[in-house]
Amino acid sequence: MELNDLNIFRAVAAHGSISKAAAELNYVQSNVTARIKLLEKELDTELFLRHKRGMILNSEGKRFLEYSGEILAKVKEMKRAFQDKSNPSGILDIGIVETVISLPEILSAYYNKYPNVELSLKSGVTEYLLNEVIEMRLDGAFVTGPIMHPLIEGIEVIQEKLVLVSKTNDFNVRDLSTKPLLLYNKGCGYRERLESFMKAEGIIPKQIMEFGTFGTIIGSVSAGLGLSIIPESAVVDWIANGTLYAYDIPKPYREISTIFIRKKESYLTSTLQCFMDEIIARNVTTRV
Repeated sequence: MELNDLNIFRAVAAHGSISKAAAELNYVQSNVTARIKLLEKELDTELFLRHKRGMILNSEGKRFLEYSGEILAKVKEMKRAFQDKSNPSGILDIGIVETVISLPEILSAYYNKYPNVELSLKSGVTEYLLNEVIEMRLDGAFVTGPIMHPLIEGIEVIQEKLVLVSKTNDFNVRDLSTKPLLLYNKGCGYRERLESFMKAEGIIPKQIMEFGTFGTIIGSVSAGLGLSIIPESAVVDWIANGTLYAYDIPKPYREISTIFIRKKESYLTSTLQCFMDEIIARNVTTRV
């Protein structure tokens, strides 16, 4: 069994298709098929259920998917442990909630100092990114805090205020029960704050529309489709030019922090350490 066989297996599992996995990996289909069959022979078990439209993991395949992920993560960690600490390189996998206003400055400063590092960004809601960090599929992530988890440590990046945003300037709290709420998917820290507020006030929403990107939410609010809750810093330009209007929610629910998290027990590579140093340096400069 070769390490690359694990990558091939995971690609087929992700796509449910030999042809799609081959296209992603730039292999011929026959090679992918042969490596999967060899892998199943070595493990003495089938890993997939074959059907007309492709392949799906069986119970043994799901178990092997977990093992393969752990193995590849450890190999990645091992390689990074031997990097030149004065000149980090390689790939840094970072997760982000889409409204981190200070992220471009951090990324730009880091890239200018360490051009040999390839930054890979994955966006998502806080709950999803937290799990990706715990499972070591991400080196770290910017999420909505606070995060209380025994496997996680974090650095505060910025404190912000959440606001309700609307296209009209005559907002009333009753609008939360009469107009659609345009929110990120479940697991979003902003959404959790709004839902906690509405529960405390006994407000039942008329309709919740789920979106995956900040641009879609803001565009839909601007078009008058409904209301949303967003960090004030992310919509300051829309508010300034009158495209959107912002409204405060009570203090216990509106104050949030963005933090950068990593898994405690994972090896702290020079690549990640330098990235965290950049976050800390920016915070010190901002506060001074």
